[in-house]
Amino acid sequence: MAAMAYKDQAPVVVEPKKPHRDRTHWLYIMVIIAVIAGIALGLTAPETAKGMKWLGTAFVNLIKMMITPVIFCTIVLGIGSVKAAASVGKAGSLALIYFIIMSTFALFIGLAVGNIVQPGEGLAIKPGAGADLVPKGGAEAAGLQGLVMSIIPTTLVSALTQGDVLKALFVALLVGFAVQRMGKQGEPILRAIAVFQKLVFRVLIMVLWVAPIGAFGAIAAVVGGTGPKAIASLGLVMLAFYITCILFIVIVIGGVLAAFTRLNIFKMLKYLAREYLLIVATSSSESALPNLMAKLEHAGVSKSTVGIVVPTGYSFNLDGTAIYLTMSAVFISEAMHMPMSITEQAGLLVFMIIASKGAAGVSGAGLATLAGGLQSFRPDMLDGVGVIVGIDRFMSEARALTNFTGNAAATFLVGKWTHTLDVDQARRVLDGIDKFDYTTLGDDGHGSPADDAGELAIPPAPINPADQLTPTPMPILPRKGE
Repeated sequence: MAAMAYKDQAPVVVEPKKPHRDRTHWLYIMVIIAVIAGIALGLTAPETAKGMKWLGTAFVNLIKMMITPVIFCTIVLGIGSVKAAASVGKAGSLALIYFIIMSTFALFIGLAVGNIVQPGEGLAIKPGAGADLVPKGGAEAAGLQGLVMSIIPTTLVSALTQGDVLKALFVALLVGFAVQRMGKQGEPILRAIAVFQKLVFRVLIMVLWVAPIGAFGAIAAVVGGTGPKAIASLGLVMLAFYITCILFIVIVIGGVLAAFTRLNIFKMLKYLAREYLLIVATSSSESALPNLMAKLEHAGVSKSTVGIVVPTGYSFNLDGTAIYLTMSAVFISEAMHMPMSITEQAGLLVFMIIASKGAAGVSGAGLATLAGGLQSFRPDMLDGVGVIVGIDRFMSEARALTNFTGNAAATFLVGKWTHTLDVDQARRVLDGIDKFDYTTLGDDGHGSPADDAGELAIPPAPINPADQLTPTPMPILPRKGE
């Protein structure tokens, strides 16, 4: 009867979905123009340029406004993702252990390179609104006792309204683990936080559209106060970051890949060349996610392993972002002539290990994470973020490419460790013998990056049996050749 009902129905024409228009490239262009204009003003009219500093300070205050909700949402949902990924068994557990080790190592490398190169030495960024965030009576609160007492908030909600990042982080950890212990009863809470995170990220995206104005004011003030040395210092930090990312890919990721799988990192880079071009064009590794999953399956990794490792890695294996966070923090400390002690750098490292998980959810989350780390340990350095935003977009490609490469290599490694990788097939593919057919791409079932991340972080809502009583009309598509 159902078949007869479908036969009598008129054909349903399935219209192709219009591609989502990405307007972020306009923001990229506007930031470049703003940086050039700020440099020009700083060189031609130094005194006027110094008066533009308030624009950068205003943008920093907007970013500061977003720190607490971004940290809270990413940490709570991140803990939920850990549980979901680990629950799938050996592949999820091995992937998470590997991600934590590699991202921690990348954070440490960023600190080391920043201390060795010292790219911000020639700058002279003066503290502004950030100096007001320095806690009063710091001498009385010194030591381990003072640190512990400063982390505990007055109430559970006050941690999210006072703007204290360490307190917000503490509450986020408590809420995340509490929801995890609730099991299925906690699933609606996770879904509600996921919806709130979307709202937070929408607001953050709106704030980022003011970045060109903030970058203009911050760069103009720095160049006006320092002169041509500022341009050289900003160029040095970008060059050092790109070189560090390249060396990390070739030596660290390539070395681990060769040691465990005997696969060549350069052949893998060649195999993913078209995806790298896509990432450079969009400044986001998420744009190449469907292609990456399809290519890894073609290269001999089982579909189940790919489905676990790749989406989880897009939130937890952010090697390029990790290098950027710590290197930028060291750059700001040198540019403001406020060097961080070894203890402060170690504390910053620990904070970034936790807070960087999930920083890839949206463009600008990494910038908010950097501001959050500085506000926690050296709030007087927060004004330096206004300068970083001027060169942030220039470093986004290196971050995305490094993150993407790390996730591709991680999938091969986890596949090898769980015996779900056909090494012979991988060698044939990487050697170019078994080429990938791009015509097989399209509706590959992988979905969008957000969908994949959401499947890991938040269990789907239960299906109402009543919804299945009425059959949905099936679309009648033309046969091949019609």
